[in-house]
Amino acid sequence: MALRKGSVEGVVMDNSFWHQKNVLITGFTGFKGGWLTLWLQSLGAKVSGYSLDPPTTPSLFSSAGVGDDMVDMCQGDIGDLKNLLSYVDKVKPQIIFHLAAQPLVRYSYDNPVETYASNVLGTVHLLESVRLTDSVKVVVVVTSDKCYENREWVWGYREDEPMGGYDPYSNSKGCAELVTAAYRNSYFNKALYETHGVGLATVRAGNVVGGGDWARDRLVPDAIKSFKDGQSVTIRNPMAVRPWQHVLDPLHGYIVLAEKLWVEGDQFSEAWNFGPDSESEKSVGWMVDKLVNLWGGPVAWNKDKLDQPHEACFLKLDSAKAKSRLGWKPKWNLDIGLKNVVEWYKAYYDGGNMKEHTLSQIKQYMES
Repeated sequence: MALRKGSVEGVVMDNSFWHQKNVLITGFTGFKGGWLTLWLQSLGAKVSGYSLDPPTTPSLFSSAGVGDDMVDMCQGDIGDLKNLLSYVDKVKPQIIFHLAAQPLVRYSYDNPVETYASNVLGTVHLLESVRLTDSVKVVVVVTSDKCYENREWVWGYREDEPMGGYDPYSNSKGCAELVTAAYRNSYFNKALYETHGVGLATVRAGNVVGGGDWARDRLVPDAIKSFKDGQSVTIRNPMAVRPWQHVLDPLHGYIVLAEKLWVEGDQFSEAWNFGPDSESEKSVGWMVDKLVNLWGGPVAWNKDKLDQPHEACFLKLDSAKAKSRLGWKPKWNLDIGLKNVVEWYKAYYDGGNMKEHTLSQIKQYMES
């Protein structure tokens, strides 16, 4: 299914740019990687993937047929440097989106070594594979809004704020940012762009939501699973405020950034925030109330009274740089985003064709 040339307020995507581009996505079997894979395939890109098996059952990968139109796929651990080097040499990508990671805060408390190995050393391995091949022109490393040293302040974090992270997951994402900066300074320096020709950037998004996410300990998947079973969902911290956004908003930013890196890598090789507008910074309690209303029926939520590991209470991103220099801006506010999320899951549980439904939502986003 090819999408026609579309535009989004503030920026026009050059959809023809992606036709026959050789793209590698690490972590393509995950939730965010699956959406990105389908989007780029619809634009005519030749997408290869390197990833472990889908992290959940069910998964977006299986339900939406993410692997159907892949040029090549490799079941591999980002921690296996030899295997990764061999695969990058085999498929010779021009553009890489690095999404392979351990993505969960609470899981990282129980599995810190795995989290650091995947998120930090995995990033080293990916960048080393880029250093040792001559096909790659663009690299987008996906980290997290939680990479910042969170001071619980009310204004958004800018790209030059200090890295930090209270828990292993958040800290590992800060470390991945530092690793990428070191590789950029040492091997892909902007001042020497004419010599190496590689544009290398990191991207930080907010709390993404979207159809096909079944990860544990995430608000929307937990709520949907409870609603499906006619049960109340238990919420850990209803007062915590997060920068919620539909997954297509930051992915759109990543795609536009990759186009810019291809043309002017020396001008855009740096860190970028792609967060929602302030109207989408809502409490967990607000989110669940909204999901209850959209789902309908006799569903509700209650507060978990057990002691829980530390999680940030307030977090937001300042995306002024992306808006100013890339022309990017969030397109779907939270009302529209959550409406599409609930519609996706209802279509899934009704036995719908989820590849067509997912591509339809991508098309709807592009033509909004």
